[in-house]
Amino acid sequence: MEIMLAIAIGALTTCGVWLLLRPRTYQVIMGLSLLSYGVNLFIFSMGRLAVDLEPVLVPGQPVTLQFNADPMPQALVLTAIVIGFAMTALFLVLLLAQRGFFGNDHVDGQGDAE
Repeated sequence: MEIMLAIAIGALTTCGVWLLLRPRTYQVIMGLSLLSYGVNLFIFSMGRLAVDLEPVLVPGQPVTLQFNADPMPQALVLTAIVIGFAMTALFLVLLLAQRGFFGNDHVDGQGDAE
């Protein structure tokens, strides 16, 4: 399970960085989204991968991470997902405004050489 998670984090990060270096704005936005998904998955994996552990405290059970899941990474990832969604929406609005003002969606504002 750890190998699959590491491969997923690596693939998301690699694709995100590759798209981030593209000249078009839409590809940069998709790269930022993929990179944020990779970082979120990494943060989520820092909470220890565990199966069949209680996410909340149960009466009569000792309060240790051996018997319970760590809620902090889950809360951080949930917050990051919400902030990432808002930032993606803001970037899409900026993309549409740039396309309206300049007539292209290149990062440097210059169109294709024709």
